[in-house]
Amino acid sequence: MSPHTAHIALGSNLGDRAATLTDALAAIGALPATSLAAVSPFIETDPVGPGTQGKYLNAAAELRTALSPAELLAGLLAIERAHGRDRAREQRWGPRRLDLDILLFESLVLDAPGLVIPHPRMHERPFVLEPLNAIAPGATHPLLKVTVGQLLARHRHAPT
Repeated sequence: MSPHTAHIALGSNLGDRAATLTDALAAIGALPATSLAAVSPFIETDPVGPGTQGKYLNAAAELRTALSPAELLAGLLAIERAHGRDRAREQRWGPRRLDLDILLFESLVLDAPGLVIPHPRMHERPFVLEPLNAIAPGATHPLLKVTVGQLLARHRHAPT
């Protein structure tokens, strides 16, 4: 099977955020039949969600993988758990040591229990689009039919 291109979002706002993202990237690159093709710079962003929480470090990675989307998700969830994340017990949009999300998997559109591709809110989130734009500005959102660069430009020019 030839490798697919997938784009992943990474975020952390607890503990040593940079070390967590660096460790997660190494673990992603070590997944079976998977390699890192590009990694964005880390960017610091304000949290989105309830309560008072620390700033996030966010990044994006481009992968080449022969894994299926479900297999890739399983690997990402295992990496989150290895960093102490318990999705079942945490507050939605609350603080977390590590958050890994599949944003795009080539031009795939998938709506399955536990996995929606493209990520259903990526186009609304500059903290996702900025790092993704750094490595894949021409990647096209398969439902909206616009590039990551165009989505980010919309946010930069939107009234506040």
